[in-house]
Amino acid sequence: MAIGALDAAAAYGRAIKTTAPSLGGSEDSSTSVTGAAGGGSSFGSMVESMVGDAAGALRTAESESAKQVAGKGDLIDVVTAIGAAETALDTVVSVRDKVVNAYSEIMRMQI
Repeated sequence: MAIGALDAAAAYGRAIKTTAPSLGGSEDSSTSVTGAAGGGSSFGSMVESMVGDAAGALRTAESESAKQVAGKGDLIDVVTAIGAAETALDTVVSVRDKVVNAYSEIMRMQI
């Protein structure tokens, strides 16, 4: 059975909705559950910001490449932008893989 990233994200969202009222007492449903590294934000918003940052880095790399092709850009800027985009994309893919693996492990647990 293949588990997609969207399935894992949907399961995470359902888990947060069912456990959030019991965790905080006075928190309403729009308040996020904080993690150890969250610093006041939820895991979902962290992933959302990571994806946004990766998309921005990819757009920057694309625009720098287009400038270089047009003869108006610097090769060092292109290489730097592509390296930043590659790093951001690798990070997002790694986090996605860890979430999917964790979801798979949870689904295999016996209750």
